[in-house]
Amino acid sequence: MIQERELAPSAQPVSVLDRISRIVAAFDAATPSLCLNELTDRCGLPKSTVHRVAEQLLEGGWLERTPLGYRLGTRFYEVGSLVAARTPVKERALPWLHDLQAASGHTVHLGVLEGDDVLVIDKVWGHRAPSLPSRIGGRLPVHCTALGKSLLGFSGADVQQRVLRAPMERFTGRTTTAPYILEQQLVTARTTHWTLDDEEHAVGVRCVAAPIRGAGRAIAAVSVSGPAHTLDISQCVPLVRRCAADIWSQLFRREQPPGDHDGADDTTGPWDVEKWRRWLDGVAGEWM
Repeated sequence: MIQERELAPSAQPVSVLDRISRIVAAFDAATPSLCLNELTDRCGLPKSTVHRVAEQLLEGGWLERTPLGYRLGTRFYEVGSLVAARTPVKERALPWLHDLQAASGHTVHLGVLEGDDVLVIDKVWGHRAPSLPSRIGGRLPVHCTALGKSLLGFSGADVQQRVLRAPMERFTGRTTTAPYILEQQLVTARTTHWTLDDEEHAVGVRCVAAPIRGAGRAIAAVSVSGPAHTLDISQCVPLVRRCAADIWSQLFRREQPPGDHDGADDTTGPWDVEKWRRWLDGVAGEWM
């Protein structure tokens, strides 16, 4: 407590809730376990405070002790499952996600727009699907992922402009960082109802996505991801679009006429595979 009173006179007192929030937020997928010193550095709180709060969280099952120090406890999983259970998109989409994974042979993701990021709310993979750098509850950038482009293409103009005006992080040599190129992709996405990430977010990974929507904004998006050398775009586009249309129909219980899935089987529109590749070759120099 003495150390906490040594804060500058202008500093605002830190509430108990804020202390807990800082400790919980210090953990991430890259560092699931943290020692006391690491936790203290990330929280920006006195070491004695971090130790006291962490020990209290241990008693409640919110944290667990590890050989390295601390990690998030199973209580978060229990509470998190309640949140997931209240997400109708995830609950009702699951059978179609499994069908899509079986048909494509690749990893399937379900995501929603959370702020300016994509929040992955479900992930389905098979026995032969390679490991991908994604997880349920993880966040992905919107500007260079297929899920993000599908969601952004059918979001509000204010959201689109905020993303287009913000700096775009480069993840690979193919990452789109020019606003006008991303804007062109969003315009095309609204016409074709599918988007592509061809090694823009991760080297060697290709992804195709489609928005889950009716006539308005996308409430979520579904994608197929896999190795760039094995994921066949022309095969996956109709599968992922059909899946998105079926999920929407399931959510709102609207029967689709036979063969009518919002053009899900049409891959010859303004952004067919060959046309997209020719366009990519034409602007390749502007990506670097």
